[in-house]
Amino acid sequence: MADQAPNVVRGEAVIEHVTARQRRARVRPRISLNLTPMIDVTFLLLVYFMVATQFKLGEEIYRLDLPERGSGRAADPFELDEEPLRIKIATIGVTPDDYRLRIEGPFEQPQSFDELHDFLRGRRIGPESVGGLFETDHPIIIEPTRTTSWQHAVGAFDAAARARFTNITMGRAG
Repeated sequence: MADQAPNVVRGEAVIEHVTARQRRARVRPRISLNLTPMIDVTFLLLVYFMVATQFKLGEEIYRLDLPERGSGRAADPFELDEEPLRIKIATIGVTPDDYRLRIEGPFEQPQSFDELHDFLRGRRIGPESVGGLFETDHPIIIEPTRTTSWQHAVGAFDAAARARFTNITMGRAG
């Protein structure tokens, strides 16, 4: 009869019944977090990484193949191996046929885009060309002036592309 507690009301003994649920409600469990296992795991990880990690100065050394100081000129990694073929184009009028082409070097100067195409095709090294000077990947730079019409710059580019050159770029306007 541990669940029953005598209660006295007006001289009479009244017995109250206390259920198990009421007894559990009275005793509130205290919530706490035990940090000891977490601290143990943290220190174990710390010890593991201290033992497993190797600090070597050799990991910072990288081998570089640099040119000798005594060699004549410094090698530029962006320098082209061969001198590019430069084609300059200028618009000299308002009609589509008013332009001037100039190829740098001791070459005969073309007067039209068709002549430029024939010149480039004839100078390309290949089975159909006997006196070729340039590989198909030889760099060609088309340099329009500041006032050159876009149509003329693209016409020169198209002539080089039709001659089957693959390394064609536009240069700065001069």
